[in-house]
Amino acid sequence: MTATASDIDRLADLIGIEPFFHDIWGNRYTVSRETKEALLGALGVAIDGDAAVTASRRRLEEAPWRRLLPAVRVLDLHETMVVPLIVADAEREVVAAWTLIEEGGTTHCGEICPADLPVSADFVIDGRMLRRRLLTLPVRPPLGYHRLLVRHGEQQAELSLIVAPDRCLLPEEVVPGGRSWGLGVQLYGVRSTGNWGMGDFSDLAELAERAAGWGAGTVGLNPLHALFPADPNHYSPYSPSHRAFLDIFYIDVIAVPDLAECPEARDLIGSPGFQRALAQARAAEMVDYPAVAALKRPVLERLFASFQSAHLEPVTAEPPVTSPRAAAFRAFQAEGGETLARFALFEALHEHFYGSDPFRWSWQSWPAAYRDPESPEVAAFAATYADRVTFFQYLQWLADQQLGAAAARARAAGLAFGFYRDLAVAIQPGGAAAWAAQAVMVPTARVGAPPDQFNLHGQDWGLSPLSPLGLVAAAYRPFIAVLRANMRHAGVLRIDHVMALQHLYWIPPEGGIGAYVSYPLADLVRLVALESHRNRCVVIGEDLGTVPEGFRPAMQRAGILSCRVFYFERGHDGAFLPPEAYPSGALVTATTHDLATLKGFWQGVDLRWRIRLGLYPNHEMQEGEVAARDHDRWRLLQALERAGLLPESLHPRHGLPRFDEELLVAIYRYLSRTPSRLLMVQLEDILLEAEQPNLPGTVDQHPNWRRRTALSLEQWTRGGLPGRLAEAIKGFGR
Repeated sequence: MTATASDIDRLADLIGIEPFFHDIWGNRYTVSRETKEALLGALGVAIDGDAAVTASRRRLEEAPWRRLLPAVRVLDLHETMVVPLIVADAEREVVAAWTLIEEGGTTHCGEICPADLPVSADFVIDGRMLRRRLLTLPVRPPLGYHRLLVRHGEQQAELSLIVAPDRCLLPEEVVPGGRSWGLGVQLYGVRSTGNWGMGDFSDLAELAERAAGWGAGTVGLNPLHALFPADPNHYSPYSPSHRAFLDIFYIDVIAVPDLAECPEARDLIGSPGFQRALAQARAAEMVDYPAVAALKRPVLERLFASFQSAHLEPVTAEPPVTSPRAAAFRAFQAEGGETLARFALFEALHEHFYGSDPFRWSWQSWPAAYRDPESPEVAAFAATYADRVTFFQYLQWLADQQLGAAAARARAAGLAFGFYRDLAVAIQPGGAAAWAAQAVMVPTARVGAPPDQFNLHGQDWGLSPLSPLGLVAAAYRPFIAVLRANMRHAGVLRIDHVMALQHLYWIPPEGGIGAYVSYPLADLVRLVALESHRNRCVVIGEDLGTVPEGFRPAMQRAGILSCRVFYFERGHDGAFLPPEAYPSGALVTATTHDLATLKGFWQGVDLRWRIRLGLYPNHEMQEGEVAARDHDRWRLLQALERAGLLPESLHPRHGLPRFDEELLVAIYRYLSRTPSRLLMVQLEDILLEAEQPNLPGTVDQHPNWRRRTALSLEQWTRGGLPGRLAEAIKGFGR
């Protein structure tokens, strides 16, 4: 006997699986029972037969009633401090004692009789009447993270009470007028005379100082998340192992202080074979990640050995003498705590298993005992390979130090917002975050998007979503940690696919049409706002694609800036919207890493790639896109002409002009007239490059995330176009 559709529907509703969704054209899809069952299974919900479904439904329905307090409560600063208590009706006269411990250490205590509290709901479990009673705290703690402990009879529970502002930090709270422009950069692709085949944190510092000199307020970066050092072939910045840590290959090895104390590393770097490999990596047309790793890894190994010997090993003195570098490293370890320790342990395990067997790339393929971070075998590995674990902590320390130093140089040079960092929407299921927090991750479901014009069966990004139930049970700690880590050394944070704060499209383990799964939007937005103020970080939500009704107004109220792309801002007739039609609470940009550069758009380079790779579902769609692009070139010129920004030499009566510096400057002048808060100028546009960093819908058919700038940092920063473009848009920051 199997469960009925209504039983499955009830379970899906309890989890937050939405019953239907609309694609980009507005077509409605009713989520099938098969999809619901597959996603419930991915979440570990037992549904095999009536008894299992009934037990699962009962468990989910009863779970919030079996706790004296919920795990977490997120309140607006101006809200009444109301906390729900679950009390059996038979025990309503038993006095309860509460203790509120503020984040700063201040403690408040009191007693209440549950019978005196108002009731908001009731529920019966095993014949016992339970009532949700509302405790109003007589104190209002400040913004921050607090602990509420309640003792009632034999029960004792703790709640994480988070008090947050009603909106994020606004640009006008950072710079006068709140308007500025920035330079968008794919850091890995920056070519320079000093780096080792990919951009590094020293390049970033130099670039930020130059940008500040042109009047920019920020430098926007691709995600800097930790990837997989043991496998440098896995290099997509949007498919990270862990979003709270950094990609160690951005470290500038030459800038590491330990190099001065390590003759072995200096000898290696100076050897003829190393210098030949270094020259090849620097001259490569594309970023060769394995070559970069082969250069940096052995040097970093030697630097750690030197650092360990000189600074970490016991010193025979009374009292023990600790060097400033050792003290700084120990402080970094203490600040990172268990999260850093577990991440470094994963790095050592991944290196160990993948290094010995390439079929053991993901932790799900490791021996069973090592899939559990809490197992005795993992603890034994950590003890045996303690130096290796410390090595990976050392690498994170170096990366954090160098990013922090680059941020300090940027601020000192006048970059008002500092760096603009990018937070990927989810994580790689075989990576560190999924291994370390399995109760919060859903490694067998995948994140994606519903059907669209290029993907009639929907998009599958190959990433793992967070479990909404696990996230609440963990009092949102993993989400908070990721926010803090990515606001570190930054003044702006872009949240990729920000709609995930409300819901995220999940694809079942076996593929096919998926469904949206809801998240606690109000809580997550408040947490973003709290961390935004604490870290003095403006927040941008990448809200492109299928946006739920009412979502953008909610983001506006929360002070999260919208993201508006020139290509997509059109009227009903397809004409480009005039600058004054753009919203003020937004970032505006001509293009993004997933779209054609301005030159590539004008020349149709992206269309030719799609045709060559057979990415169009049918010939009619291909021909339609090509024809639409022809119209768009004329529409672009007409938009510039209506705005009085079209140079005479580019007038349509002279024929369709070629794309050049004059047309580029005219387009950015156009965007500078919008009332939007931030204007981002992409480095590829400044360099008049035709190829884009990433082509959606491809993996290795297109050189995604590998393109390097044609000119070195030293060459293009000495050129005239950056300055001329900055002069053309300088009014934007006023």
